[in-house]
Amino acid sequence: MISWSLKMAWRDSRGSRRRLGLYLSAMVLGVAALVAIQGFGENLSRTLDAEAKTLLGADYSLESDRAFSDSTEAVIDTLGGEQSRRLSFASMAYFPKTDGTRLSTIRAIQGNYPFYGSVGTRPDSAAQTYKQGRNALVDGSLLKQFGVDVGDSVRVGRYMYRIAGELQKMPRESSIISSISPRIYVPYSEVDTTLFGQGARVEHEVYFKFADGRDVQALDEKLDPFLDRQEVGSDTVQEAAGDWQEGLGNLYRFLSLVGFVALLLGSLGVASAVNVYVRRRIASIAMLRCVGAKGRHTFQIYLVQAAVLGLLGALAGSALGVGIQAFIPRLLADFLPVDITFALSWKAIGMGMGIGVGVTLLFALWPLLQVRDVSPLRALRTNVEPPTATWRDPWRWGIVLAIAGGVTGFAIMQAPEWDIGLGYAGAIAGVFAALSLVAWAIVAGVQRFFPSHWSYPWRQGLANLYRPQNQTGVLVLALGLGTFLIMTLLLVQRTLLEQIRVTGGEGQPNLVLFDVQPDQLKGVTRIVEGEGLPVLNQVPIVTTQLKRVKGRTIADIERDSTTEATWAHQREYRVTYRSQLSDSETLVAGTLADSISGDPLRTGAAVPISIEREIAREELNVGLGDTLTFDVQGVPVTTIVSSMREVDWGRIGTNFFVVFPPGVLENAPQIHVVLSNAPNEDASAAVQQQVVQDYPNVSAIDLSLVLSTFQDLFSKMSYVVRFMALFSIITGLIVLVGAVVVSRMQRVEESVLLKTLGAARSTVLKIMTIEYLFLGAFAAATGIVLALGAAWALSYFVFEGPFVMAPLALGGAFVVVTGLTILVGLLNSRGIYSRPPLEVLRDET
Repeated sequence: MISWSLKMAWRDSRGSRRRLGLYLSAMVLGVAALVAIQGFGENLSRTLDAEAKTLLGADYSLESDRAFSDSTEAVIDTLGGEQSRRLSFASMAYFPKTDGTRLSTIRAIQGNYPFYGSVGTRPDSAAQTYKQGRNALVDGSLLKQFGVDVGDSVRVGRYMYRIAGELQKMPRESSIISSISPRIYVPYSEVDTTLFGQGARVEHEVYFKFADGRDVQALDEKLDPFLDRQEVGSDTVQEAAGDWQEGLGNLYRFLSLVGFVALLLGSLGVASAVNVYVRRRIASIAMLRCVGAKGRHTFQIYLVQAAVLGLLGALAGSALGVGIQAFIPRLLADFLPVDITFALSWKAIGMGMGIGVGVTLLFALWPLLQVRDVSPLRALRTNVEPPTATWRDPWRWGIVLAIAGGVTGFAIMQAPEWDIGLGYAGAIAGVFAALSLVAWAIVAGVQRFFPSHWSYPWRQGLANLYRPQNQTGVLVLALGLGTFLIMTLLLVQRTLLEQIRVTGGEGQPNLVLFDVQPDQLKGVTRIVEGEGLPVLNQVPIVTTQLKRVKGRTIADIERDSTTEATWAHQREYRVTYRSQLSDSETLVAGTLADSISGDPLRTGAAVPISIEREIAREELNVGLGDTLTFDVQGVPVTTIVSSMREVDWGRIGTNFFVVFPPGVLENAPQIHVVLSNAPNEDASAAVQQQVVQDYPNVSAIDLSLVLSTFQDLFSKMSYVVRFMALFSIITGLIVLVGAVVVSRMQRVEESVLLKTLGAARSTVLKIMTIEYLFLGAFAAATGIVLALGAAWALSYFVFEGPFVMAPLALGGAFVVVTGLTILVGLLNSRGIYSRPPLEVLRDET
């Protein structure tokens, strides 16, 4: 029987293979996305592991926000090995040749760092020659922006440096970093130390290369308690690779979601293909039953065809996926710290083959069940109806459970965590249930509230929604699920691409001058006003350290095993003082304190402060009335939480975790931030040029430049995301076409009968248009509503970003899905009215 089934499967497919190609393409794209993403992920992990030392540039590193203490220096000396020092800080770079200025990241190197990996420069020799004398390596983006080249000069602080070379590549940094914060490398001994004044943020780093093969991980664990007490961070090769893996996590999660969606849509395509194919082969199946074939034998024939369909789709998809896998690193080149080495991932190919064939068989089984119930009488009489399917059939329960288990297993494989995978599968089950409920409601609602006084085409089109052999359930499920999956993908894409929102507009600050010392404040504001620009705000900033929470010292909290010390307990706080909210803040609890009378620093009275809600509740575990003690430049200040604020951190500006009232910190060492609004780039550049020459320590951020930088970054990310999402969108369109093609057989006979009874072509087309209009609109609206809920959940729980509504995209999706349903439905029925009724009826029956 196996040999007979194989021969019959081959013979029966003749004449239908071209038609099956359309549905095969849906599975091909789904498998291709899966293989490409899994293969790229495997190559990425292998490359990061192999190049882990290149990512760090050393075997071990220590870093601190302040100069290393004597005890830390003693430990550094005992560690031995080859050592290299680096200072990193932000400062204005001034190019005399073109009078250009730009806030840049300055890195001062002492020694031979990086020990691993190569520094890419133009010319090649500049990687070493810049360390000799007052020379600099300047990021290529800066050279291009200001029209300068190797041999010209750049000023940082009071010192002028000769540009010895163009910096193209540096270990531990991806090229996208240069677009956000361009880098300038200078010799360690040639740094202007006057830039390290009050309020300056300087990162001190020391890198190690060990030739004795010591266990760095064990060394780090041994030093960890001491380093924590000294507030010194450390980094190992394994941690550097892990940080990059984590940094690329959201992007890789999205790509995995693309693979999951694409394969699910491909599965719908398979189900549609088999359903259409089986319905077209009813007469052949009945003939086989007449000559003695049993139901299980005919079932085997079409199961073999489905298996071959899945095998061909998996083979073609795997081949296409390997090609895409080779292309993905080019898409992500700007975001990756190393060049990804391409290698065939047999694990990904095997997964694609197995899942492709398995999913095809699973989703083909349900429509194949009707093969068993075809009566031999259908070979003689076309009006014989098959037995009504019931849930008493154990095969149906078995197939439903198998599909549910398969989808759940695949979701867990694609999700970052098993519980998120269960959420994916549960969401799909909920969507199926919701769409089925909507389909049932449409049928019941039209029957109960049928508009009998409407015109004939409207009545006939609406009646088609509930008549026997109606297509309401099939199309609402297929179209609704396809719309749900695609719109969820698009909304999540918007979440990823718009996690950072830059606000601005007329009258809003777009020029920020910071690290202004108190004795420089008048001079800086005079320069701003002298260029005809307004001074919108002057914000004082005081550096503090948290010492006690609700009376307990930070050291006690760290030692207590029942509590957990978080980053909020250990970080340095930059606070301000004012008695009003900023534009980016909302008061959510308590009352913002006014100016304080008296001298609380002398009396020891608790100072009422306002704290950001999330850090208060989730990190520090404090509320209204609780006390916090801050060390303000050596002076302990006890505070009491009098209010909580919600801060929109997406708005670029001076946002703070902690705000003091006026009358407390005015005499503390502080720096200032000056906010202004420049009408154009020239006005902004004029202020920056004057400030950087008179006050080299003052840095400036041109928010219009930041906006253009982020737009460029997002355009690159958008290209990557949309390219991958295209697989799911194309697959969804194929499924949409397949779902409408299913309905052809159910309405052709009715259209021909209407023609025979004298209905005009326009009447028949109008009836079909009305039916497809309602089906497309209901399916699209349901899919969009469900997508909103799913996208919100994914944004909040998986990608941890703000949910983006995107009303234009949602409205466009509704119009497109409804329009495509009508268009495909009408194109699918083209030519029927022009053919003789008898010919059409014979073909369809």
